[in-house]
Amino acid sequence: MVTLKTPRLLLRRWREEDIAPMAAVNADPEVMRWIRDGSVRDERQTRAGVRAWESEWEARGFGLFAVELRSTGELAGFTGLSVPGFLPEVLPAVEVGWRLGRSHWGRGLATEAAVAAVRFGFEERGLERLVSIVQVGNDASERIVTKLGMRPVRETANPTSGWPVRVFELSSERYAATGPRRP
Repeated sequence: MVTLKTPRLLLRRWREEDIAPMAAVNADPEVMRWIRDGSVRDERQTRAGVRAWESEWEARGFGLFAVELRSTGELAGFTGLSVPGFLPEVLPAVEVGWRLGRSHWGRGLATEAAVAAVRFGFEERGLERLVSIVQVGNDASERIVTKLGMRPVRETANPTSGWPVRVFELSSERYAATGPRRP
């Protein structure tokens, strides 16, 4: 079972007790504003999402981690790797992504978690490239991908919402040349 530790976070697989706090994150319209069409998700949808994320772990050897605060054990949200099947034009690809509850914004936690996920993808899973897909206007996520060393490679539209998105990329070669980022 894969577990990653950062100075403030534990990135781990999902547990039953994570469903309710993750559902609370998914129910916040401000959190979901930049996700697909902006729709919030309820507990049933969150449970189905967690099942899908766990299935991706079993099928691919990577997936979305539950992000837990080491100091309190509180679930902050998720980060990790997934195949962005909703945007076929970038496939084959693995995306690094994150979603944290609003109370965890502005403290560098998403960057800290994403740095660990990128390191895992390149160093532990031997991936050749990672992408991140960010809705145009989501400046906070664009700052994170820039900190990860990613560069914009295309602008397109999310076919599920029609909203414009930017695709950022980081190759394993560039990652190796610039060295792993520290959280």
